[in-house]
Amino acid sequence: MNLENLSKHKKLALSIVFDAIGMLTIFDIIWAPASGYLMSKMYKGTRGKVAGVVSFIEEIIPGFDIIPTFTIMWFLTYVFQKEEKVVDV
Repeated sequence: MNLENLSKHKKLALSIVFDAIGMLTIFDIIWAPASGYLMSKMYKGTRGKVAGVVSFIEEIIPGFDIIPTFTIMWFLTYVFQKEEKVVDV
């Protein structure tokens, strides 16, 4: 499954599911690297890699599991991102 090419609505649904898994799991030692990997595969480029590291750190530190990292990244990517203007010459 190629997570990078999913529609934005499917990515939102997956983000909510992944955040729920992160909040419910007690096996952070297993979920932390998995969440970092999944985040880097969902979002391309440097933003995805940075988000993967942030997701890993957030999941590995006890008590920070309640932060919805995947959903926040979705909002940063699809809601708050500035659109690039194309200039015709």
